[in-house]
Amino acid sequence: MNKLSLLTISILLIGSLSINAQIAEKAEDISPLLIGEKIPDITLMSTEGKQETLASITEGKPSILLFYRGGWCPFCNRHLAEIGTIQDEILGLGYKLIAISPDAPSKLISSSEKNKIKYSLYSDGDGAVARAMGIAFKASERSLARLSEYSDGQNTGYLPVPAVFVINREGVIAFEYINPDYKVRISAKLLLAVLENLD
Repeated sequence: MNKLSLLTISILLIGSLSINAQIAEKAEDISPLLIGEKIPDITLMSTEGKQETLASITEGKPSILLFYRGGWCPFCNRHLAEIGTIQDEILGLGYKLIAISPDAPSKLISSSEKNKIKYSLYSDGDGAVARAMGIAFKASERSLARLSEYSDGQNTGYLPVPAVFVINREGVIAFEYINPDYKVRISAKLLLAVLENLD
């Protein structure tokens, strides 16, 4: 094997190790991006199946990125619906509201209709965004079949810890709420109070 081949193999191995290292063993072990850090500009898929970057989705506006486990999760559905009750106030403050899950576009449409959601839902089927945000962890064996079904085979075994990131126009995190206990979410009332007090 020549030196160039060895170098290429080494780079590929290092790259794959860094990707895998971004998936924590369990929810309590995640290492999320922090307030003051810039979010990566990674591609998501819209409900129409169109690939879009986070920068194009946010359109340079301050935004709320709401990560949830999937439309199969009753806690997620309740939270999505609750946040929907303050959508007009959020938009009135100049924010965009974006919800992200491993679900495939067709499942996102079902969640949107079921929960009467008017804001945008996006698919992170392979977990690239959740990994980059530092909130991905390995799903339990019993969840794998359901995750694969809801992601149309894209999800190979990760879940995002439910999280809310508020980012400014430059994509820098101004506030975050992350709780490894998927049953505990930030309330709509508290989120609205945070938004009203951010510069």
